[in-house]
Amino acid sequence: MSTVLKWILRVLGVLLLIIAALATVAALTPIPTDPTLAPADYGAGASSVLPSYSGLLREFPAPNTPDDNPTTAEKVELGRLLFFDPVLSGNNDIACATCHHPELAFSDGQAHPTGASGKPLPRSAPTLWNVVYQQSLFWDGRAASLEEQAHIAITHADEMGSEAVALAAELQTIPAYVEMFDQAFGGGSAAVTLDNAAKAIAAFERTLTSSSSPFDQYAAGNFDSLTQPQRRGLNLFRSAATRCFECHAAPTFSNGTFRVIGVPGDDPGRAGVASDAPQGAFKVPTLRNIALTAPYMHDGSLATLEEVIDFYADGGGRAHGVSGVDQFVLGFELTDQEKADLIAFLYALTDEQARPQIPTAVPSGLPVISSLENPERTVVAAVNAVDAAGQSLQPARPPMTIRVEPGETIQAAVDRARAGDTVLVPYGLYHEKVVVDVSDFTLVGEPNGAGEWPILDGLGEMADGVIASGNNFEMAYFSVRHYKSNGILVEGATGVHLHNLYVEDTGTYGIYPTRSTDVIVENSTAVGMHDAGIYAGKCANVIVRNNVAYGNVLGIEVENTDTAEIYGNHAYDNATGIFVDLLPNLPSKVSLNTKVYDNLVENNNHVNFAPPEITAALVPEGAGIVLLGADHVEIYNNTVRGNNSAGIAVFNLTVAFDPDTIDVGPTPENNWVHSNILENNGSDPDDMVASLGIPGADILWDISGQGNTFDQPQASKFPPLQPTSQWPTPLYRIYWHGLNLALKLLG
Repeated sequence: MSTVLKWILRVLGVLLLIIAALATVAALTPIPTDPTLAPADYGAGASSVLPSYSGLLREFPAPNTPDDNPTTAEKVELGRLLFFDPVLSGNNDIACATCHHPELAFSDGQAHPTGASGKPLPRSAPTLWNVVYQQSLFWDGRAASLEEQAHIAITHADEMGSEAVALAAELQTIPAYVEMFDQAFGGGSAAVTLDNAAKAIAAFERTLTSSSSPFDQYAAGNFDSLTQPQRRGLNLFRSAATRCFECHAAPTFSNGTFRVIGVPGDDPGRAGVASDAPQGAFKVPTLRNIALTAPYMHDGSLATLEEVIDFYADGGGRAHGVSGVDQFVLGFELTDQEKADLIAFLYALTDEQARPQIPTAVPSGLPVISSLENPERTVVAAVNAVDAAGQSLQPARPPMTIRVEPGETIQAAVDRARAGDTVLVPYGLYHEKVVVDVSDFTLVGEPNGAGEWPILDGLGEMADGVIASGNNFEMAYFSVRHYKSNGILVEGATGVHLHNLYVEDTGTYGIYPTRSTDVIVENSTAVGMHDAGIYAGKCANVIVRNNVAYGNVLGIEVENTDTAEIYGNHAYDNATGIFVDLLPNLPSKVSLNTKVYDNLVENNNHVNFAPPEITAALVPEGAGIVLLGADHVEIYNNTVRGNNSAGIAVFNLTVAFDPDTIDVGPTPENNWVHSNILENNGSDPDDMVASLGIPGADILWDISGQGNTFDQPQASKFPPLQPTSQWPTPLYRIYWHGLNLALKLLG
C-alpha cells in the first residue's frame, strides 16, 4: 500500500471518527424545548362561577399576598396611619395619600403628580382599588408586590425622597409608632424599619377592594341594578366592535398584560424594565371606579371618559402615526347615544364601600391631607340605579318558553327571560342585535313551512348579531348575516352549544366562542368572514364538528385553546382551511391537546382578504391545515387535497412574529401527522411561502421543535426527509441538530 493511500485512509478514518463523535454528541444532546407551564397558568377557558345566575359573574384571581406578610388587623391599622402620614417623606410634606387620595379613588386628579424633588413625575398616579389582585405594580410593572412598590415610592428621589436608615430613626422617636410596630411585627423598637413600614402599608392597601358595584349586583342576578342605558353600554363594552372586554375583562376589568395603545410620546413604558417588551407598552389599568379617577392614560393626557372613547374610536395611536399599536385597538364608530351608553356602563363600575376615613391626626403630629370633593361622585350617583347596598334579586319562577310575538323584537323577549328559559323566535326577518346575559338559556329559531330559519340581518351597519355571556347557552336554527364585526359571540361562559346555524358576511368572525369552557359548535355553515368563519379562542374543551366553512380567510380556527377536537368538517375555498395556533400576548398561554380528524379540507386557495392590521393577514393562501406554535396536536384520517401552498404545515410562531414580542412558548412540539389522504397539494405556493425559500408540498415543516413526527410515506414533503413515530430518540436528535446546524451555516 502506497504512502499516499495510507495517508488518505488515515484522513478518512479521522473524518469518520469526527463524524461519529459529532453524531454521538448530537444523539445525547436534548433538543431545546419551550418552558412547561403548570395547568393553573394556562389561562384558557371560562372564569365564570358555577353555579351562577349570569356568566358575567367571575371569581376574582388569587390575592397577591406574600407568605412572609400575612394580613393582620394590627398591620392594617399601622399601614393606614402610615399611608396618611407625611413622616414617610424626606421633607415630611408628602404622604402616600397625597398622590393616592381616597376621595379621588386613590389617584390625585393630576396628569403629573409633584414629588419630593419638586419636579412633575412623568406618569399619573394609578388608582389603588383592587391592587390586591395585581401581579405587577406601577405603569411599567417594575414591582412584583405591594411591599416592593411601597419601598420604591418611599425611597425614590423624585417621589417621597426618604432614606431607609434615617426614616427608621425618625419613626423610632415616635412612641405611638414604636408600640404599633411592635404589636404588628414584634421585636420592640427593632421592628421599626422601612421594610416593615412597607409591609404594613401593603397590608392596608390589600383592604381596598371594590366588588359590589351596580355591575356586580347585575351579574349576580339583580337586573334592576343597571339602567337600560347601562345595559346597552355593557353590550357595547363586550362587543367585538369596541373589543373593550379583550383587555378589561371582568371581574377586575384588567388582564394583567402590557399593551401598546399608542398614546403619543417617547416614554418606553414596559420596555424600560423588560427588554422583550415593545416600546410604549403599559399595564392595562383596572376600570373599577374609573369614573372617579380622571384624568386618564399613563400620562394623564385625556381629561374625560368621552376623550378616552374618542381616542379608541380613532384607532388609538394609529391616528397620530404611532406604530406597533395593539391588534385589539382597531377603531370603531359609535353614535352619540352609544357613546353615552358606554360611559353610563363605566359609571356602574363604581363601588367605594371600602373607602377608608381620613384620620384626623397621625402619630407624627404632621398635617394630614384634607378631605376633597369629587364632583364626579355626584354625577355617578345620578346615573346609577342603585347604591352599593343594592336591591333584592328578582323573584324566582319556574323556567318557561317565551315566544317572540308579532311586531316584537327578539331582544324584548330576551329581556323578559330568566335563567332556565327558552326564547322561541318564529320565522321572519329581524334587523337587530341580540344580547343574552342570563345562564341556562336557549335561543331557538322556529322554521317556516319550507324549513327556512329566521334571519338576523345587520344590514351591513350593525356590529354584532348575537352576544351571549351566560353559562349553559344554546343557540340553534338561525341565519345570521351582514354584520360588521361578528355573527355570534359567546364570551366567558361554561357550557356553550351552537348548532344548526348559517352565518354569512359578519365581519371578523362568524361563530365566535371565546374564553369559554365546554364548547360545541356543530352542523353549521360559515361563509365570507375576513378572519375565521368558525373560531374558538382562549377556550378549554372544545368540539367543532360536522360544519361547513368556505369563502373565509380562515375556515376554522382554534386559537390558544386547551383540548379540542375538530372533526367531520368540510373546509374549502378559504385562504387556509383549518388553523390551530398559539398567539402571543393573550390571556391564554397554551395551544395544546387538539385532535384534527375525519375532515375534508380541499381547494383552500381563496385570496387572503383580511385587513392588514389583524393577525389573519399573516396566514398564507393555499393552505389546508396549519399548526402555528401548537403542541400535542394529532392530525389523522383527513382528506386534504388541492391546496396550492401546502396540505399540512407545522411552523414555529417566529415565522410570523418578532421573537422579542412573544410571551409564550413559540415552538410546535410533540405533534403527530399520520394516516391522512394527501393529494395534489403544493402545486403553486403562495408568495409568503415562496419567500421563505420553501417549495409547496403535501407536508411542510420548518424543522422546529422536538417530538414532531410524520407518518405519511407517500406524501410529498419539505424537507424531503421527515421523522416518523418509529424513529428512536437518538436518531431524531441527530437529524434535528444536523439539519438546524446546516441551516445556520447556510444562513
